[in-house]
Amino acid sequence: MRTYITGSRQLSNIFWAIAVTIGGYGFFLTGLSSYFKVNFLLFSDVKELTFVPQGITLLFYGSVGLILGIFLCLTILWDVGSGYNEYNKKLKKVFLYRQGFPGPNRTFATSLSFDEIRSIKVRVKEGLNPVRQLILCLKDRREIPLSGINRPISLSTIENEAVRLAQYLNIYLETE
Repeated sequence: MRTYITGSRQLSNIFWAIAVTIGGYGFFLTGLSSYFKVNFLLFSDVKELTFVPQGITLLFYGSVGLILGIFLCLTILWDVGSGYNEYNKKLKKVFLYRQGFPGPNRTFATSLSFDEIRSIKVRVKEGLNPVRQLILCLKDRREIPLSGINRPISLSTIENEAVRLAQYLNIYLETE
């Protein structure tokens, strides 16, 4: 049995990456326009904008916005956080695989024996920033998240998945 985890390639992340990049680009060009006294943006007028301190501030915020936008775009391109969980009854093992940032440790892959697993925990926190998460609890008290960090899924869906997984692995089910 295999479950897939969505990474950073989500519509909301794409929207924010585009919005931050465009905003940073606009601030950066406005700051440059105030220095050179030339309108680099067609819809703005920088004649009344002084370079010190307004233009420098706009350049700073524009640079930060562009850097953040590029970071978000690269995170989406590399699909950071994506992967899968595989539960193999024949081998009596759980395989976890996740993608990270490029480098020597780009992928996280591990396997756990069924004997190391204590239970499946369902973590539910309501409020302004709700959390609904499946967690694999090990006998040595470590906790490994099994579900991704995407928008909150319905309570019945996560409960059904937890029950199905606990029955498949023949372990206990906890709630938090």
